[in-house]
Amino acid sequence: MEENTEKNVSSDSLDTLEEQDTAVTATPGSADAQQPNKAPKKPKEKISFGRMLSKLSSRLNIYLLLFVLLAVISLIIVFIVINSSNKEAAQQADIQTQELTQEAIDSLSNNEVTVGDPKQLLSIESNAVFAGQVLIRDGLDVAGPIKVGGDLSLPGITVSGQSNFDEVQLNTLAVSGDTNVLGTLTVSNGLTVNGTAAFGGPLSAPALTIDELSLTGDLQFARHIDAGGGTPSVVRGGSVGSGGTVTISGTDTAGTVAVNMGSGASSGTLATVSFTNAFNNSPHVVITPVTTNSGLANVNYYISSRTTTGFTISAASSPPSGSVSFDFIVID
Repeated sequence: MEENTEKNVSSDSLDTLEEQDTAVTATPGSADAQQPNKAPKKPKEKISFGRMLSKLSSRLNIYLLLFVLLAVISLIIVFIVINSSNKEAAQQADIQTQELTQEAIDSLSNNEVTVGDPKQLLSIESNAVFAGQVLIRDGLDVAGPIKVGGDLSLPGITVSGQSNFDEVQLNTLAVSGDTNVLGTLTVSNGLTVNGTAAFGGPLSAPALTIDELSLTGDLQFARHIDAGGGTPSVVRGGSVGSGGTVTISGTDTAGTVAVNMGSGASSGTLATVSFTNAFNNSPHVVITPVTTNSGLANVNYYISSRTTTGFTISAASSPPSGSVSFDFIVID
């Protein structure tokens, strides 16, 4: 049966698979017809049914692979589209909008009412005025400017950009970076500067207490110099004479030593002044005698000793009786 099946395969089917097996048939009047002695045409070679099936299957395998590949690509694209659609739907489901009805607004004025849930978004299209307090338990994000008509109390504030404040009252201010004050800075209580302070303009203060002042330029005073501090002490010298007295007023920087000459005044030490606070180095001392007594005015007075703790006023000749004052200035 199998051989008969193979023999019954039509030549037309074989012509479809193998074009080279097609026989050329001579037509009347052709060269083959005019040559009767030419050898007869070779019969067509017949192909077995198994071979034909093998060729068909080889071609079908290529098409099948292409079809499977296209199907897999299509499934991947469909999966990606469905997955992205589910994500968008989930995001839209997380935040839902809800309108604030008039009934809900009326209920807010009487009781504590919860509107919506954490996954919903409440949108108020018109302006809103809250007559009472507003409490926000979570964070507050403001896309536009904030205008506060009254007092603003903040336990902590962080400003990353430029801010303008008309009036700010701070209990404690800590500035870690540079600070520029373009206007007037008024400090009602006290100002403590632990480091270096640089002022580009004039500094005005009713009272300024400085432990040490170092100036690199000229020092100008529009008013008088009032040297503060304690009053130094003075000791009467032996040349003042019997019954003579010595008093002092002023400070370590400037003052007056008043000497009342007693009987038997002689040349030598008249008064010794001791500073309230010792100087770092031996200071410069300038004295000027002040008296209406011409005899006391003609006496040669001088500084016989000066140290970081005081100075001594002496007379080069015996002074007459009377009173003479010595104004002194001490500069380190």
